Amino acid sequence: MQRDCSELDEEARLAALSEFGVDEVLSEPAFDRLVQLASNIFKVPVALVSLVDGERQLFAAGKGLDVCETSRDVSFCAYAMLQPGVTVVADALKDPRFCENPLVTGAPHIRFYAGAPLLTVDGHPLGTLCVIDRVPRDDFSQSDCRNLEDLAALVLDRLEMRRLELARQASQLRFEKIAATSPDAILCLDECGRITFWNEAAHALLGYTSESVTGCGVELIASDEFAARVRQLASDDATLAAGRTTETVVRALDGTEKHVELSGSMWRDHGKPSFGAILRDITERRRSEERLVNLALFDALTGLPNRALLRTRLEDSLAHDACACVMIVDLDGFKDVNDSLGHLGGDAVLIAVAKRLTSCVREADTVARMGGDEFAVLLPRLSSSKEAARVATAIINSIANPIVIEGESVCVGASVGIALWPQHGSTVRELLGNADLALYQAKSEGRRCWRFFTAPLREVASARRAYQGELLRAFEQGEFKLFYQPQVRLADGALVGVEALLRWDHPQKGLLTPGAFLEAVEAGQLTPQIGEWIIRSACHQASAWRERFGLPLRVGVNLFGAQFSTGDLARKVRQALSDYELPASCLELEITENIILRHDEQMIEPLRDLHDLGVSIAFDDYGTGYASLSMLKRYPLTRLKVDQSFVSAMLASSEDAAIIRAILFLGHSFGLEVIAEGVETKEQAERLRKKGCEVAQGFLYSAARDPLALEKQIQRRGGQLFLTISACGEEKRPQDEKEASQTSD
Repeated sequence: MQRDCSELDEEARLAALSEFGVDEVLSEPAFDRLVQLASNIFKVPVALVSLVDGERQLFAAGKGLDVCETSRDVSFCAYAMLQPGVTVVADALKDPRFCENPLVTGAPHIRFYAGAPLLTVDGHPLGTLCVIDRVPRDDFSQSDCRNLEDLAALVLDRLEMRRLELARQASQLRFEKIAATSPDAILCLDECGRITFWNEAAHALLGYTSESVTGCGVELIASDEFAARVRQLASDDATLAAGRTTETVVRALDGTEKHVELSGSMWRDHGKPSFGAILRDITERRRSEERLVNLALFDALTGLPNRALLRTRLEDSLAHDACACVMIVDLDGFKDVNDSLGHLGGDAVLIAVAKRLTSCVREADTVARMGGDEFAVLLPRLSSSKEAARVATAIINSIANPIVIEGESVCVGASVGIALWPQHGSTVRELLGNADLALYQAKSEGRRCWRFFTAPLREVASARRAYQGELLRAFEQGEFKLFYQPQVRLADGALVGVEALLRWDHPQKGLLTPGAFLEAVEAGQLTPQIGEWIIRSACHQASAWRERFGLPLRVGVNLFGAQFSTGDLARKVRQALSDYELPASCLELEITENIILRHDEQMIEPLRDLHDLGVSIAFDDYGTGYASLSMLKRYPLTRLKVDQSFVSAMLASSEDAAIIRAILFLGHSFGLEVIAEGVETKEQAERLRKKGCEVAQGFLYSAARDPLALEKQIQRRGGQLFLTISACGEEKRPQDEKEASQTSD
C-alpha cells in the first residue's frame, strides 16, 4: 500500500532523530548551561530542550520543570517545530490553538511560550529550544526571537557532537556515513597521518576538495602539533569518554588561518589505527556565545552586571569571604524625569547614575542594575557598619548632584537599604530580601536616606504575609468594615464630609487599623475587589445619610493603585453611584503620589471621566513626597490634602508653617480647595483658618467611627449639618496609635 508524503516525511524525521540517541534526560553540563542561559536572558522560570518522537516529547535538558516528558498530542513544541522561525504564544489562555490544552488549564499552567525549531542540516525538525512563563507576556521582540534562534543553534552544535560521538563508537564506516552529512568539518587519517576522508563541510571551511587532499599528509593544513593533538585525543580513552576537546589553528587553501575546536576519534582496522578529527570554526560561535552571555549577565542599557550576575558574585563572596555588605539603591523622583524628558532622557539619567554609583565603590566591588530604577551594590569583605554607612552616604550625595541631560539640569534622589553578612542573613536570598526591607524602611521614613536591616523589619514582613493568607476569608465573611472620620468647615464648624477608612474586625486580634494590614491588602490579588467593595459601601452609606438628614454629605474614598490596572474603575464608580442613586458630587476619590508614580499612564483618562461626571478628586498627603507642579496641572483635581505631619508641627516649626502656606497658595492658585488632616487642637484649627484653609479633619473633631456611632453625633440645623458637642474636642489621640488613613501602594 502506498503511503502519503507526510507519513514518509515523519519516518525520515524519526530516523534522523534516532541518530542523536537521546532516550532520556541528558546529564551534560553544556546543555544545562544553555538552558540556564536562556532562562536568564529572557527572564523566564522555565527553559527546555524538547525533542519530539512519535508518541512523546522528551525534555532532554531543562530548568524549572519537574516532569521529564509529556505526550506528543499536548506538546507546544510538536507544533512549533514545524513552523518557520520562532513560534510565540503571548497568552495561551487567549490563543485558540492552546487555550484548552491541559498544560495551560492545569499544571504547569503555561501562559507564555516561545520556541525555536531545532532543524538538522537536511531540514528534519527534532524539537525546539523553548522558554515558558506562567504569566502572559506581550514584549517578546524580533530581537528576542533572533537571540532564541542563536541559542537554538548552539543547542544543535552540541547535539551534533553527540551524534558524531555515537557514530564513532559504532564503527569507522558508520562514522564516515554520518560525517558525510554533518555541518562540521571532518577528516580521517591513517596511521601515517595521510588524509583518507574529507567531507563537504571541510571543503567549505578550508577550501580543499576531497579529491585534492585524499592521500596527502595532514601537514597540508596544519603543523605537526595538529597531528599530535589528533593522536592524543583519539587514543586517550578517558578524554573520549568525557567528550573533551581542544583548540588549535588550521590553514585554509587561501593561506588564512582558522581557529577551530578539535575533537578526535580512533579505530583499529586489522590491527592498524585510523584517526578521525572533527573541526569546528569557533570564531562565529564564540562571538555569538559571548554576546548571549553578556545578554544573560549584563544590563544592556548601563553595561552593569544584572541581577543574575550579582547573585553569582554574592554566592562566591559568601563562599570565600569572611564578611560582606549588600545595598539596594532605589531612585527617588525618577518618574518625574521620564515625564519631563521622555524615556530617552530617563535612560540617560540611569546611565549617569550607574557611573556615579561605580565611582563611589572600590574596584573589586560590584554595582548591578536590578531593573527599572533599582540598583544593588556588593562590597565583599566589608564588615564595618560605620564604613557601610559612609559608602551609602557617598552614594546618596553623589546621586543628589544635578545631572545635565541635553543642556537641562535634572535632579533625582536615592534611598538605600543595607544588609551585612553574616549578621543580617546567611544566604543570598536572605541578604537581598533583608536589604530590600531596609530600603522600604528608608523610603517610608522620608527617602534620600539609608537604613540598616533590623530584626523587627522581618517580623513586620512576616506579619504582613500572615495577614495575606487570611484576606480571602476576611473578605468573604465580611470582616472588613468602614469607619468614617468627619471633615469640618473651619469658617463655621459645619460638617461637610467624611473620609471612609478601612478597618478589619479580626476574629482573634480585634479591630485592626490600616497600618497593621494595608500592605498585605495591596500586595495581594484581592485588591481590586476590596477597592470596589469600599466604593460601593461608601456610596451606600452616603446615600443612606442623605436620605436620613435630607442633605448631601460628601464621602471620601482612598483608591488603590490596582484599581487603575483593571481598566474599569470609571465604569464601576458610575455603576455604584447609579445603584445607590447618589449624586456624583457626594463622592470624592483620593489619590496619592505613590499611585501616580506607579500607574500614571493608566490614571488620567478614568479620573478625567469621573471629574467630568462631577466626582471630586483629592490629592492626599501633598507635600510629603516629590509631587511636582506638573502633577497639579495634569490631573483633574478638586482638593489638596495637607498631611498631618505638617499640621502637628506648624505651631512650633516655622518651616512646617511655611510649607502649609505654600500648599495653600498653590491650591488656591489652581482653584483647588485645601483640607488639613490631623488637626488636634483649637490653636491649630484657628491658625489654619486664618491662613485660608477651608476644611479640617482630625481628633479635635472626632476619631473615625463606625456609621451608627457617628450618625448619633450628627444633627441638622437649618440647611447644614453639625457634630454634637460630645463628639467634638473631647477625644485625645492615643499615644500608641496614629490614625492611619487608607493609602495605596
